[in-house]
Amino acid sequence: MKSANKLQHRKPSHLLMIRPVNFGFNAETAVNNSFQVAEEGQEVQEKARAEFEYLLQLLTANDIDVTVMDDTPLPFTPDAVFPNNWISFHEGGIICLYPMFAPNRRQERKPGLIAALQKKFNTTSIIDFTAHEKHNRFLEGTGSMVLDRRFHIAYACLSPRTTTDVLDEFCRTMHFTPVVFNASDDTGSPIYHTNVMMCVTEQYVVICLESIPDSRQKKHIISTMEASGKEIIPITMKQMKDFAGNMLQVINKAGNAFVIMSSRAYRSLTEAQVLKLEKYNKVLHAPLYTIERNGGGSARCMIAEVYL
Repeated sequence: MKSANKLQHRKPSHLLMIRPVNFGFNAETAVNNSFQVAEEGQEVQEKARAEFEYLLQLLTANDIDVTVMDDTPLPFTPDAVFPNNWISFHEGGIICLYPMFAPNRRQERKPGLIAALQKKFNTTSIIDFTAHEKHNRFLEGTGSMVLDRRFHIAYACLSPRTTTDVLDEFCRTMHFTPVVFNASDDTGSPIYHTNVMMCVTEQYVVICLESIPDSRQKKHIISTMEASGKEIIPITMKQMKDFAGNMLQVINKAGNAFVIMSSRAYRSLTEAQVLKLEKYNKVLHAPLYTIERNGGGSARCMIAEVYL
């Protein structure tokens, strides 16, 4: 690996993952998540648990710091493996809690889990946006927003799960500038989460520009990314459907950079795209086929970054 794979100015990443207990297809989220496909059979939880453990071992084997919390059988939370939607962590010891579209996903904000996180990490305050649920306004964390934390930019494609009122409140409170746009899949349906169509890292952006129909919005996004000095690596609509936009860059304890994705995403990439990624960081990928099919989310969705 080239020396560019070391990001000495960034602290090592600390990641939070939730070990699944009742993982399965969630009918409440499938109404606006076209990536979900129900899988027959009783082994879905077992397969998802094995995929989770494989990804966890891959991260720890590369000296990436991970805190793992176990989900609880009750209340029933089939999507608990995706914690980045209900919680985010920020410098200064701030925790943000988010309003969720599906009622059974709101149960993921378990008081015992939040208390355990407050005990483990140096937290100072909780900013709670969940009151918006009463008014059917939603913002599902770093699924709805892809944050450029260095330049304080929040990229967000609008959908039933991402409304401008909550996004604007988050940006005012946390001092981010919103970049809002519309993005659709190949059927014309809104893409449910921004983090399935784009990934922002320190040096580059992976993005499905094909999914943004408005040329003015697309031009604004490109100019914003170029102004922050990032190389744009486009992916196709088909690659996006294989979760190639659902990546996350992390730093291990030695300061080495990695980009995490699923094996399905990795195999969808061209050799030229992989070489561009490897110019900046080592690529880590794990088989997440059961989680992707039934949950409609992938590697990035399974990880909440802890900036405390």
